[in-house]
Amino acid sequence: MHVYSSLALAAIITGASFAAFGQAGHTHAAPQGSHSAADSGKSHGTSHGHAGGYARGHMDKRFTDPEALAKSFDKPERAAWQMPDRVIADLGLKPGQSVADIGAGTGYFSVRLARSAAKPTVYSVDIEESMLAYLAKRAGEEGLTNVTTVLGGMESAKLPEPVDVVLVVNTYHHIADRLSYFRDLRKNLRKGGKLAIVDWKKGAPMGPADEYRFTPDEIRRELAGAGFRAVGQHDYLPNQNFLMFTVD
Repeated sequence: MHVYSSLALAAIITGASFAAFGQAGHTHAAPQGSHSAADSGKSHGTSHGHAGGYARGHMDKRFTDPEALAKSFDKPERAAWQMPDRVIADLGLKPGQSVADIGAGTGYFSVRLARSAAKPTVYSVDIEESMLAYLAKRAGEEGLTNVTTVLGGMESAKLPEPVDVVLVVNTYHHIADRLSYFRDLRKNLRKGGKLAIVDWKKGAPMGPADEYRFTPDEIRRELAGAGFRAVGQHDYLPNQNFLMFTVD
């Protein structure tokens, strides 16, 4: 859902393109370096079907100029608060494993995952074809042969095979029917696999309005309903919650 990169099942999931989730509402200013295009002037709305009764989501915005968006999403100064290398290290990836970047957007996390020490197979998921084309070109230019783009949907990541780790950055709040989406995603996470949710903290100076953000407890309750077990929380990101889950 960064629910994919422009509304992407967004962050991603690393910032997303998930378009048309719910009824249109107000808009907000684009955050600096958001993983998901969905957080750039995206309209918000209320949708149905969420676990725990938290029916908040984004919608109705397409992102057709990834090169322009990359200038914001991939700004060097983003690393100071996003801490991508530290986030990736805490995923605990091992050689031979695979990871899905939900809401991959312009590839902020995807290319870093591909270059990390484990050299995992990276499935970069977004619902915006233009984002995926940009990311595929970027990976090719950087010589990253372990990146595969995946055109996801608003109800499913549509992963081609089960993965060991799923990373969802700035995308969780873009997914309309999270209960259904994550139940489906659970089927594509290997036993003992990890799900990492990185999403905006309430009160953070960037991202959507607070009414579209979730507390850690709200996220844990929703994902418990989808069959995930909470296993940890990292508190070093200044603007985002970073929660870890697994499946037994």
